[in-house]
Amino acid sequence: MKNIKLIIEYEGTNYHGWQIQKNAKTVQSTIEKAIKGLTGEEIKLTASSRTDFGVHAYGQTANFKTHSSIPADRFSYALNKMLPDDIVIKQSEEVEIDFHARYNAKGKKYRYIIYNSQFPSAILRNRAYHIPFKLNFENMKEGASFFCGTHDFSAFKSSGSSVKTSIRTITEISLVKNEDIIKMEIAGDGFLYNMVRIIAGTLVDVGMGRIESKDIIGIIEGRDRKKAGRTAPAQGLYLLEVYY
Repeated sequence: MKNIKLIIEYEGTNYHGWQIQKNAKTVQSTIEKAIKGLTGEEIKLTASSRTDFGVHAYGQTANFKTHSSIPADRFSYALNKMLPDDIVIKQSEEVEIDFHARYNAKGKKYRYIIYNSQFPSAILRNRAYHIPFKLNFENMKEGASFFCGTHDFSAFKSSGSSVKTSIRTITEISLVKNEDIIKMEIAGDGFLYNMVRIIAGTLVDVGMGRIESKDIIGIIEGRDRKKAGRTAPAQGLYLLEVYY
């Protein structure tokens, strides 16, 4: 038996998230069907992150175990011939038999894209969060700086999360503006449910003047979800990379 690790890129617009659901097309079910067609095996694909409906990925990591004789590095070529154009296997390799894409992950990096323009974009409608009001970018950058470090991020998680602790470490956060595009990139040892989207939504509220940038400190310390900003929509979120 071999354990195969995949690096996967996908546009999440046409999928109800990563995880298999009854009567819904998901990224996981689509890839598993392709693997079955290739190997004849019923396999379970384990991912590093269960991305939500509409979320995209440049570097989702997943693994599966197989008895197939296909060389590990050829799975990417073979599967890409069977998958739709909005899912691409960027790399396939054999890893140790006990490798687990989720439990062995040491950290992740995400990108969130905001389109700050008077009118929406036809091209970016499923790939960015449109804000028609002018945002104060400098205030957003200042607010973002307060997220770095180890904190209890209870104020930045959606209900329904069953994690043992809300303490996480943000190792890097940056905001870059290029014309109408504001790009946030954030890396850390792990993220709570909807944490990146709530951070992005809170920074939008800072940019709109609804929250003062310096108030981010108090919101983190207060651990009250109601004090943080909106949950930004899924289409602006991208899983960039998983660290092992």
